[in-house]
Amino acid sequence: QVQLVESGGGLVQPGGSLRLSCAFSGGTFRLYNMGWYRQAPGTQRELVAQITSGGTTNYLDFVKGRFTISRNHAKGTVSLQMDSLKPEDTAVYYCNALHRWSGLEYWGQGTQVTVSS
Repeated sequence: QVQLVESGGGLVQPGGSLRLSCAFSGGTFRLYNMGWYRQAPGTQRELVAQITSGGTTNYLDFVKGRFTISRNHAKGTVSLQMDSLKPEDTAVYYCNALHRWSGLEYWGQGTQVTVSS
């Protein structure tokens, strides 16, 4: 059973940076496309960034140029570097693993990111 464990959330001032990490276990990491989603109160969960097993990335327009997703196949981790944070980035961030062929997907427990002065 795939398990995803996020870390790195917290409180940061506008314009600051945070780095989220997600540790993958219980499966073959290279067979999964990995992503970060977020959900603010009263809104739907939305895709923030995604990276395929081959390294192709895709970003929500609002975060392009500020966020960078990366993955480390040796360690089985995916990270989200968030720079120039804005109050609108405040949300619970979730790590997601989507199997390339079966469509099975898994979610982490979420980590809170709060951008406030």
